[in-house]
Amino acid sequence: MVILITGISSGFGLETARLLAEEGHVVYGTVRREVEPLPGVHYLKVDVRDRIAVKGAVQQVIDREGRIDVLVNNAGMGIGGPVEFATEEEIREQMDANFMGVVNFVTAVLPCMRSQGKGKIIALSSIGGLMGLPFQGFYSASKFAIEGYCEALRLETKQFGVKVVVVRPGDFSTGFTASRKKTFNEEAIKAYKTYAESMTKVEHDETGGLKPQVLARKISDIVRNDSPCYGYVVASFEQRLSVLLKRILPARWFAKILGSYYKLN
Repeated sequence: MVILITGISSGFGLETARLLAEEGHVVYGTVRREVEPLPGVHYLKVDVRDRIAVKGAVQQVIDREGRIDVLVNNAGMGIGGPVEFATEEEIREQMDANFMGVVNFVTAVLPCMRSQGKGKIIALSSIGGLMGLPFQGFYSASKFAIEGYCEALRLETKQFGVKVVVVRPGDFSTGFTASRKKTFNEEAIKAYKTYAESMTKVEHDETGGLKPQVLARKISDIVRNDSPCYGYVVASFEQRLSVLLKRILPARWFAKILGSYYKLN
Protein backbone atom coordinates (compact mmCIF):
# COMPACT_ATOMS: atom_id res chain seq x y z
CA MET A 1 0.00 0.00 0.00
CA VAL A 2 0.99 3.62 -0.51
CA ILE A 3 0.77 5.33 2.89
CA LEU A 4 1.20 9.03 3.68
CA ILE A 5 1.89 9.97 7.32
CA THR A 6 2.09 13.51 8.68
CA GLY A 7 4.66 14.43 11.31
CA ILE A 8 7.21 11.60 11.30
CA SER A 9 10.18 13.36 12.87
CA SER A 10 9.53 11.79 16.31
CA GLY A 11 7.09 9.94 18.54
CA PHE A 12 4.04 8.25 17.04
CA GLY A 13 4.82 9.32 13.49
CA LEU A 14 8.41 8.10 13.60
CA GLU A 15 7.54 4.67 14.98
CA THR A 16 4.54 4.26 12.66
CA ALA A 17 6.61 5.13 9.60
CA ARG A 18 9.35 2.75 10.72
CA LEU A 19 6.97 -0.16 11.29
CA LEU A 20 4.92 0.29 8.12
CA ALA A 21 8.06 0.56 5.98
CA GLU A 22 9.44 -2.61 7.59
CA GLU A 23 6.17 -4.34 6.71
CA GLY A 24 6.75 -3.57 3.05
CA HIS A 25 4.46 -0.60 2.47
CA VAL A 26 5.47 2.39 0.39
CA VAL A 27 5.69 5.08 3.07
CA TYR A 28 5.83 8.84 2.64
CA GLY A 29 6.11 11.11 5.66
CA THR A 30 6.12 14.82 6.32
CA VAL A 31 8.67 16.73 8.40
CA ARG A 32 9.36 20.40 9.04
CA ARG A 33 13.09 20.00 9.65
CA GLU A 34 15.96 17.81 8.57
CA VAL A 35 16.00 14.46 10.39
CA GLU A 36 17.95 11.21 10.31
CA PRO A 37 16.14 9.29 7.56
CA LEU A 38 14.52 5.93 8.14
CA PRO A 39 15.29 3.15 5.66
CA GLY A 40 12.61 2.81 3.01
CA VAL A 41 10.78 6.02 3.94
CA HIS A 42 10.31 8.94 1.53
CA TYR A 43 10.42 12.38 3.14
CA LEU A 44 8.38 15.45 2.27
CA LYS A 45 9.34 18.75 3.86
CA VAL A 46 6.07 20.55 4.49
CA ASP A 47 4.22 22.42 7.23
CA VAL A 48 0.75 20.90 7.66
CA ARG A 49 -0.65 24.41 8.28
CA ASP A 50 0.29 25.57 4.78
CA ARG A 51 -2.58 24.45 2.53
CA ILE A 52 -0.78 25.24 -0.73
CA ALA A 53 2.36 23.37 0.34
CA VAL A 54 0.24 20.43 1.52
CA LYS A 55 -1.50 20.22 -1.86
CA GLY A 56 1.88 20.21 -3.58
CA ALA A 57 3.26 17.48 -1.33
CA VAL A 58 0.22 15.25 -1.89
CA GLN A 59 0.51 15.77 -5.64
CA GLN A 60 4.16 14.65 -5.50
CA VAL A 61 3.09 11.33 -3.99
CA ILE A 62 0.32 10.86 -6.56
CA ASP A 63 2.68 11.73 -9.45
CA ARG A 64 5.23 9.17 -8.25
CA GLU A 65 2.94 6.35 -7.12
CA GLY A 66 -0.33 6.95 -8.94
CA ARG A 67 -2.37 6.52 -5.78
CA ILE A 68 -2.61 7.03 -2.00
CA ASP A 69 -4.20 4.15 -0.13
CA VAL A 70 -3.89 5.39 3.46
CA LEU A 71 -3.52 8.83 5.03
CA VAL A 72 -2.40 8.90 8.67
CA ASN A 73 -2.96 12.34 10.22
CA ASN A 74 -0.49 12.38 13.10
CA ALA A 75 1.15 15.82 13.15
CA GLY A 76 0.27 18.03 16.11
CA MET A 77 1.42 19.93 19.17
CA GLY A 78 0.20 20.91 22.63
CA ILE A 79 -0.23 24.05 24.69
CA GLY A 80 -0.71 23.81 28.46
CA GLY A 81 -2.06 26.44 30.80
CA PRO A 82 -5.27 28.05 32.04
CA VAL A 83 -7.48 28.87 29.06
CA GLU A 84 -7.89 32.40 30.40
CA PHE A 85 -4.24 33.17 29.79
CA ALA A 86 -3.81 31.67 26.32
CA THR A 87 -2.95 34.30 23.74
CA GLU A 88 -4.76 34.56 20.42
CA GLU A 89 -1.51 33.56 18.71
CA GLU A 90 -1.21 30.42 20.86
CA ILE A 91 -4.84 29.45 20.28
CA ARG A 92 -4.48 29.80 16.52
CA GLU A 93 -1.24 27.84 16.55
CA GLN A 94 -2.90 25.02 18.50
CA MET A 95 -5.95 24.82 16.27
CA ASP A 96 -4.02 25.27 13.02
CA ALA A 97 -1.48 22.54 13.82
CA ASN A 98 -3.87 19.97 15.26
CA PHE A 99 -7.13 20.59 13.40
CA MET A 100 -6.47 22.56 10.23
CA GLY A 101 -3.48 20.34 9.50
CA VAL A 102 -5.86 17.38 9.34
CA VAL A 103 -8.33 19.33 7.20
CA ASN A 104 -5.61 20.45 4.79
CA PHE A 105 -4.34 16.94 4.14
CA VAL A 106 -7.77 15.34 3.92
CA THR A 107 -8.89 17.99 1.45
CA ALA A 108 -5.80 17.37 -0.69
CA VAL A 109 -6.03 13.55 -0.59
CA LEU A 110 -9.78 13.02 -1.02
CA PRO A 111 -9.98 13.64 -4.80
CA CYS A 112 -7.46 10.84 -5.32
CA MET A 113 -9.29 8.45 -3.00
CA ARG A 114 -12.65 9.25 -4.60
CA SER A 115 -11.27 8.50 -8.06
CA GLN A 116 -9.78 5.23 -6.77
CA GLY A 117 -13.09 4.24 -5.23
CA LYS A 118 -11.38 3.40 -1.95
CA GLY A 119 -9.02 4.67 0.70
CA LYS A 120 -8.49 4.90 4.42
CA ILE A 121 -8.10 8.06 6.51
CA ILE A 122 -6.74 7.62 10.03
CA ALA A 123 -6.78 10.66 12.33
CA LEU A 124 -5.07 10.84 15.69
CA SER A 125 -7.35 12.42 18.25
CA SER A 126 -6.84 11.82 21.98
CA ILE A 127 -8.82 10.81 25.04
CA GLY A 128 -8.61 14.58 25.48
CA GLY A 129 -10.92 14.75 22.46
CA LEU A 130 -13.57 12.91 24.49
CA MET A 131 -13.25 14.92 27.71
CA GLY A 132 -12.07 18.46 28.36
CA LEU A 133 -8.71 18.23 30.14
CA PRO A 134 -8.03 21.02 32.65
CA PHE A 135 -5.07 23.23 31.78
CA GLN A 136 -5.07 21.67 28.31
CA GLY A 137 -8.33 23.23 27.22
CA PHE A 138 -7.35 24.33 23.72
CA TYR A 139 -5.55 21.05 23.08
CA SER A 140 -8.82 19.29 23.98
CA ALA A 141 -10.75 21.73 21.80
CA SER A 142 -8.54 20.88 18.81
CA LYS A 143 -9.13 17.16 19.37
CA PHE A 144 -12.88 17.61 19.91
CA ALA A 145 -12.85 19.38 16.53
CA ILE A 146 -11.17 16.36 14.93
CA GLU A 147 -13.81 14.07 16.43
CA GLY A 148 -16.72 16.08 14.99
CA TYR A 149 -15.01 16.61 11.65
CA CYS A 150 -14.28 12.90 11.23
CA GLU A 151 -17.80 11.92 12.21
CA ALA A 152 -19.18 14.07 9.38
CA LEU A 153 -16.39 13.04 7.00
CA ARG A 154 -17.13 9.37 7.59
CA LEU A 155 -20.75 9.79 6.56
CA GLU A 156 -19.96 11.90 3.51
CA THR A 157 -17.22 9.70 2.08
CA LYS A 158 -18.64 6.23 2.72
CA GLN A 159 -20.27 6.34 -0.71
CA PHE A 160 -16.80 6.54 -2.28
CA GLY A 161 -15.40 3.53 -0.42
CA VAL A 162 -13.36 5.73 1.94
CA LYS A 163 -13.08 4.56 5.55
CA VAL A 164 -12.44 7.09 8.32
CA VAL A 165 -10.94 5.93 11.62
CA VAL A 166 -10.16 7.98 14.73
CA VAL A 167 -7.42 6.80 17.10
CA ARG A 168 -7.48 8.18 20.66
CA PRO A 169 -4.21 7.76 22.55
CA GLY A 170 -3.97 8.15 26.30
CA ASP A 171 -0.69 8.92 28.05
CA PHE A 172 2.40 7.93 26.08
CA SER A 173 6.07 8.47 26.71
CA THR A 174 7.14 10.57 23.71
CA GLY A 175 8.81 13.88 22.98
CA PHE A 176 5.37 15.51 23.07
CA THR A 177 5.73 16.19 26.82
CA ALA A 178 9.01 18.09 26.49
CA SER A 179 7.83 20.04 23.44
CA ARG A 180 4.52 21.17 24.99
CA LYS A 181 4.30 24.95 25.25
CA LYS A 182 3.24 26.06 28.73
CA THR A 183 1.99 29.26 30.29
CA PHE A 184 4.01 29.82 33.42
CA ASN A 185 3.68 33.55 34.01
CA GLU A 186 3.30 34.77 37.57
CA GLU A 187 -0.26 35.99 37.07
CA ALA A 188 -1.47 32.58 35.87
CA ILE A 189 0.25 30.74 38.71
CA LYS A 190 -1.12 33.19 41.28
CA ALA A 191 -4.67 33.02 39.93
CA TYR A 192 -4.77 29.22 39.44
CA LYS A 193 -2.99 27.84 42.46
CA THR A 194 -3.35 24.18 41.42
CA TYR A 195 -2.01 24.80 37.92
CA ALA A 196 1.65 23.92 38.51
CA GLU A 197 0.78 20.82 40.54
CA SER A 198 -1.70 19.64 37.91
CA MET A 199 0.79 20.03 35.07
CA THR A 200 3.38 18.14 37.10
CA LYS A 201 0.86 15.31 37.47
CA VAL A 202 0.15 15.37 33.71
CA GLU A 203 3.83 15.20 32.80
CA HIS A 204 4.50 12.44 35.30
CA ASP A 205 1.72 10.33 33.79
CA GLU A 206 2.95 10.96 30.26
CA THR A 207 6.59 10.12 30.90
CA GLY A 208 5.50 6.91 32.62
CA GLY A 209 3.02 6.08 29.87
CA LEU A 210 2.97 3.54 27.08
CA LYS A 211 5.68 3.40 24.43
CA PRO A 212 4.91 4.86 20.98
CA GLN A 213 5.50 1.46 19.39
CA VAL A 214 2.20 0.34 20.95
CA LEU A 215 0.31 2.94 18.96
CA ALA A 216 2.30 2.16 15.82
CA ARG A 217 1.21 -1.48 16.04
CA LYS A 218 -2.43 -0.41 16.41
CA ILE A 219 -2.18 1.76 13.30
CA SER A 220 -0.60 -1.15 11.44
CA ASP A 221 -3.56 -3.32 12.48
CA ILE A 222 -6.00 -0.68 11.19
CA VAL A 223 -4.13 -0.44 7.88
CA ARG A 224 -4.50 -4.20 7.37
CA ASN A 225 -8.11 -4.36 8.55
CA ASP A 226 -10.66 -4.20 5.73
CA SER A 227 -13.45 -3.32 8.18
CA PRO A 228 -11.92 -1.28 10.99
CA CYS A 229 -13.99 0.19 13.80
CA TYR A 230 -14.89 3.86 13.65
CA GLY A 231 -12.61 4.61 16.59
CA TYR A 232 -10.10 3.09 18.99
CA VAL A 233 -8.90 4.12 22.45
CA VAL A 234 -5.25 3.15 22.94
CA ALA A 235 -4.46 3.73 26.59
CA SER A 236 -3.93 2.19 30.00
CA PHE A 237 -6.78 0.29 31.67
CA GLU A 238 -7.47 3.23 33.98
CA GLN A 239 -7.75 5.67 31.10
CA ARG A 240 -9.94 3.35 29.05
CA LEU A 241 -12.13 3.07 32.15
CA SER A 242 -12.31 6.87 32.37
CA VAL A 243 -13.62 6.99 28.78
CA LEU A 244 -16.31 4.47 29.70
CA LEU A 245 -17.27 6.43 32.82
CA LYS A 246 -17.54 9.62 30.75
CA ARG A 247 -20.15 7.87 28.61
CA ILE A 248 -22.27 6.39 31.37
CA LEU A 249 -22.05 8.72 34.39
CA PRO A 250 -24.01 11.94 34.89
CA ALA A 251 -21.87 14.88 33.79
CA ARG A 252 -21.67 16.30 37.32
CA TRP A 253 -20.35 13.01 38.73
CA PHE A 254 -17.72 12.63 36.06
CA ALA A 255 -16.59 16.25 36.46
CA LYS A 256 -16.05 15.58 40.16
CA ILE A 257 -13.91 12.52 39.39
CA LEU A 258 -11.86 14.37 36.79
CA GLY A 259 -11.42 17.38 39.05
CA SER A 260 -10.24 15.17 41.87
CA TYR A 261 -7.72 13.42 39.61
CA TYR A 262 -6.22 16.77 38.60
CA LYS A 263 -6.35 18.00 42.21
CA LEU A 264 -8.90 20.71 41.47
CA ASN A 265 -11.56 19.79 44.05
